[in-house]
Parts: sequence; C-alpha cells; structure tokens
Amino acid sequence: MSLIGTLVGYVLTLFILVLVVRMVLDWTRLVTTGPAWLGQARRLSHRTTEPVIAPVRRVLRPVRAGGVAIDLAFTVVFFAALILRSIAFAL
Repeated sequence: MSLIGTLVGYVLTLFILVLVVRMVLDWTRLVTTGPAWLGQARRLSHRTTEPVIAPVRRVLRPVRAGGVAIDLAFTVVFFAALILRSIAFAL
C-alpha cells in the first residue's frame, strides 16, 4: 500500500464522515431548530461538502415526488467517495 493512496483514502474517509454529519444535521433541521451550535455545525458541513455536490447537482437535478424533493446528487457523491476510497486504499 502506497503512502499517497493511504493519505487519499484517509482524506476521503474524513469527507465521507462530513457527508454523514451533513445528512444527520439536515434531518434534525427538519424535526427541530435546535441549539445555536447545531446551526453552526450545519453551515460548516455545507461549506465543506457543497463545492463537490453543487456541480453534480447542476447535472443531476433533484427528483420531485409529490411535495418532496430527493437530492440524488448527494447520493451520487456519497457512493463515488466510497468507491474512490476503496480504490485509494487498494493502491
């Protein structure tokens, strides 16, 4: 296993964790407003992940199902990061 592959794998692992945090914080926002630190954590997670998700979202629009929009861009980025992470650790 190469050093660069390992480093890229760990960076992608951290990115995946931030994506999971973003997902959970978005879900909790739907339920309640919560304390102030929750909003700050949500803004930080969006600031970290949005530069990657936004270009994918421009190509792959959210799917409307009645009054709900399903963001497929988030799902595509999440699975792409998982695949790239396993490739990086295999190097």
